[in-house]
Amino acid sequence: MMGRLLARGMIAGVLAACLAFAFARLFGEPQVALSIAFEAARDAAAGEPPEPALFSRATQAGLGLLTAALAYGAAFGGLFSIVFALCYGRVNRMPPRLLALVLALAGFVAVVLVPDLKYPPNPPAVGNAATIGLRTATYAEMIVFSLCAMVLGTLAGRHLVTRLGVWNATLGGVAIYAVLAVAFQTSLPDISEVPANFPALTLWRFREAAIGMQLVLWSGLGLIFGAMAERVTGVASARA
Repeated sequence: MMGRLLARGMIAGVLAACLAFAFARLFGEPQVALSIAFEAARDAAAGEPPEPALFSRATQAGLGLLTAALAYGAAFGGLFSIVFALCYGRVNRMPPRLLALVLALAGFVAVVLVPDLKYPPNPPAVGNAATIGLRTATYAEMIVFSLCAMVLGTLAGRHLVTRLGVWNATLGGVAIYAVLAVAFQTSLPDISEVPANFPALTLWRFREAAIGMQLVLWSGLGLIFGAMAERVTGVASARA
């Protein structure tokens, strides 16, 4: 069953990535174009020649974005299916569709929302090339710790069920995760490299689009994979 779930997880990830790509093209790419225009105007005013582009904007916004989205979706879809297989029938007795949605919500919060609250995504023309290593490392640290905190909160919630009941234990696990996440966020350095004259509206809408793309991806992954997993687990149960 693991092999069938893995294949369906990757398929679900690819399908969800197609939805996320459509969202990014509609809402994200216009903000990227505005950011690139701002960067070009700033460089021209400073007398700096434009940087040579390996690929045209049409390729970047089309085939390039689609390829990145599909690779991301397939990878996370495969990982998602493995986590689902480990949790199904072990963590609780949720039906496949509900468990997939819960895992998708947890993944979105731990992998996207909490790290992005500390280090929000930036469009072109925002950020210093000299600090890209620091920014990448701290963002990766935030994701890893957020996932670890999510696991600890889940385990603590399960341990508290017999004492507090399901509802209070769930709230306790969420509170533990929130405290750990906030504590680690405050321990990491703040990075603010937005140019003083960068359009605030463009920055805000870009970050909205980036979060929205991830929300579409994880929601689609949970819904599509849940339907596929229900068939796989139903067939397995019938054979057993």
